[in-house]
Amino acid sequence: QVQLQESGGGLVQAGGSLRLSCAASGSIFRDNTMGWYRQAPGKQRELVASIARAGSTYYVDSVKGRFTISRDNAKNTVYLQMNSLKPEDTAVYYCNWRDIVLSRPRKYWGQGTQVTVSS
Repeated sequence: QVQLQESGGGLVQAGGSLRLSCAASGSIFRDNTMGWYRQAPGKQRELVASIARAGSTYYVDSVKGRFTISRDNAKNTVYLQMNSLKPEDTAVYYCNWRDIVLSRPRKYWGQGTQVTVSS
């Protein structure tokens, strides 16, 4: 099992910034990918950004140039720096961990943190 503890959500005005953090603990294996999903009311959960342990990243088109994902492997922590926030970024943001152990895929979720961007 992997436990994920998120922090950093809140209320911000449009154009502002927030930084989300997610620390992983438990049964940690080296080959893993951490990421952030978000879910707005009435919408499906979507992948916002992800980063592999080796550093390769993915961003959904709507956040490219505004959000930056990074990680500290020594601390098993992933960060999401969100700049130039827009009202449409309002959602619950979930930290995600995925890996493969003994050929079996594993996926874990944080409890979610609310991000609200006011216009």
